[in-house]
Amino acid sequence: MKKSHNITKAVILAGGLGTRLAEETIVKPKPMVEIGGKPILWHIIKLYSFYGINEFFICCGYKQNYIKQYFHKYFLHVTKNTYNLSSKSKKFKNDGIKNCTVHLINTGNKTMTGGRLKKVYKYVKNEKAFCFTYGDGLSNININKLILFHLKHNKLATLTAIVPPIKYGVIKLGMKNFVKKFQEKPEIVGSWINGGFFVLDPKVIGYIKNDQTVWEEQPLKKLVKKKQLLAYKHKKFWMPMDTLRDKIALNKLWNRKNAPWKIWK
Repeated sequence: MKKSHNITKAVILAGGLGTRLAEETIVKPKPMVEIGGKPILWHIIKLYSFYGINEFFICCGYKQNYIKQYFHKYFLHVTKNTYNLSSKSKKFKNDGIKNCTVHLINTGNKTMTGGRLKKVYKYVKNEKAFCFTYGDGLSNININKLILFHLKHNKLATLTAIVPPIKYGVIKLGMKNFVKKFQEKPEIVGSWINGGFFVLDPKVIGYIKNDQTVWEEQPLKKLVKKKQLLAYKHKKFWMPMDTLRDKIALNKLWNRKNAPWKIWK
């Protein structure tokens, strides 16, 4: 897709323990849990690359060798922990990740989300802005519109705000215990949450103190206080893969060829 900006880099968190998905993460990091036979990390890279973001900095930690082995298996050109994925690659030809460069950065096993972001500062410090997201969430968000929204408002940070669905069906009871209304997974009216898919000015990394800084705590709160954090409202599909139930649901969507995040051909 043609883009109307010059933002080309994305940072993806991929180093956490993923304890709520222990059935899978006992052997692999959560971003490598598969949806439709491909790691969820692959799906995220596909989304960004569709919009012309072609250089990725993967913040590795827990079981990072699993991620390295995956990319090494399919590499065409590799220098240390940087993988250049060319359309000429036989292994990647059908996977459709073309002309991307993936850097695997060791950010430590016990580093918090903010600390991981701080460790990649040198790779993005000269950028006007860069994308940043979690390695376990999928969406059909229009990355171009998100970036243009951020650039238009000239603030330090933009997050994607989404309305989360309730995980359980809601019923409304009538007289004599008859079910008057049933709604499967309704949205929480008026409630917005952080859905990831940030666009950041490199200056925000100065708000991160050290490895133990949680990005969602002090840094974001300081940005709010300084009126430097905007929300891009996304009202369409968004879903995290926090639990086995989420993984099963995402795989069902993919296998039924009804995956909203699959915007590429």
